[in-house]
Amino acid sequence: MSIIKFILDLGATVMLPIIIFVLGLLLGQRPGRAFRSGLTIGVGFVGINLVIGLLVNNIGPAAQGMVNRFGIHLNVIDVGWPAAAAIAFASKIGAVVIPIGLAVNLIMLLTKLTRTINVDIWNFWHFAFTGALVTAATGSFAWGAVAAAINAAIVLKLADWTATLIQNFYEIPGISLPHGFSAAYVPIAIPLNALIDRIPGLNKIELNPEKIQQKYGILGEPLIMGLVLGLILGILAGFEAKKVLQLGVAMAAVMLLMPRMVKILMEGLIPVSEAARELFQKRFAGKEFYIGLDSAIAIGHPAAISTGIILVPITILLALIVPGNRVLPFGDLATIPFMVAMVAPICRGNVFRSVIIGAIVIAVGLLIATNVSPLHTQAAVDAAFKFPEGATAISSICDGANPLTWVILKLMSLSKL
Repeated sequence: MSIIKFILDLGATVMLPIIIFVLGLLLGQRPGRAFRSGLTIGVGFVGINLVIGLLVNNIGPAAQGMVNRFGIHLNVIDVGWPAAAAIAFASKIGAVVIPIGLAVNLIMLLTKLTRTINVDIWNFWHFAFTGALVTAATGSFAWGAVAAAINAAIVLKLADWTATLIQNFYEIPGISLPHGFSAAYVPIAIPLNALIDRIPGLNKIELNPEKIQQKYGILGEPLIMGLVLGLILGILAGFEAKKVLQLGVAMAAVMLLMPRMVKILMEGLIPVSEAARELFQKRFAGKEFYIGLDSAIAIGHPAAISTGIILVPITILLALIVPGNRVLPFGDLATIPFMVAMVAPICRGNVFRSVIIGAIVIAVGLLIATNVSPLHTQAAVDAAFKFPEGATAISSICDGANPLTWVILKLMSLSKL
């Protein structure tokens, strides 16, 4: 237990370099090269987290401004993913989720049920969260552990299913995204995108960053798009002119810096990916394997980040108008790019389609988050989570609104009947 806590307390930016270093050695890399790969990937994630922090620190006040301006009063507080992760890892399932996740991955690799080697151990918290909710619903630790294992297995299959698409769209070879939040929207986005293909008029609308840049030149560059989106958010939040301009520049910085941070990460990842490909081609007759990473490496794409920023005010509006919703979006508004990170490739970078699909899943997600709020709150109590001042009921968009978590929860809850 103390060993697991120590590992988790290291954080993803330390844990991942260690894992990559060990993996590199196992794949036959020289120690110096494996060490450099791991450290470079860690530095890349530090940079990505810094940019995500810039996004969160600027989106948060803008979201609060819009909530206050539009007079939204809802009684379930979106505490955000850091709180959800803390609750998940502090739960009984959180204490065993790393061995559960690693065992599931190993068994599936040995039985050829997956090609993904999931090194994104920090994000096992998504599986622990599902397990914690099932434990709260059924009163059974065993069912919670089974739920976490099922979640891990499904996410690995979704990562395999989308690997080629993700690699081609984001131009990152040899990887997949076994991310418990991002991957959950793949089975929804595919049929919705196919439906849009069949709707006259909508199926002709093409709005992707590349075409915008080709048509409008400098005005279509991600840097300028970030500026414009930031200015619009500031105006909607009712900020004074100075804050509107500051938000505009901050969003421009996010759009410009995120892809550059991803490039640093890729500098470390490519040697490991190549070593894995060479080893497995020798041992497994050319069968391709993928390195499973956090979807943070994908949100820097202009299509993903633009969609996420556009969906922030839409989410607040939906919270106000969706019948039956009781969740006040706040803590997780900055995680919306993660929600659409695997939707954007399905839509071939078409921001218009990604926004439509995103709005649909968010509307449904608010109802899911409302539905699981009692269990979310109970899991928080069980984990001794400190509630925000004045809050009696909590939930989150990540993972409280996660459709995969909800389906597993409802199916596993039948065991209580």
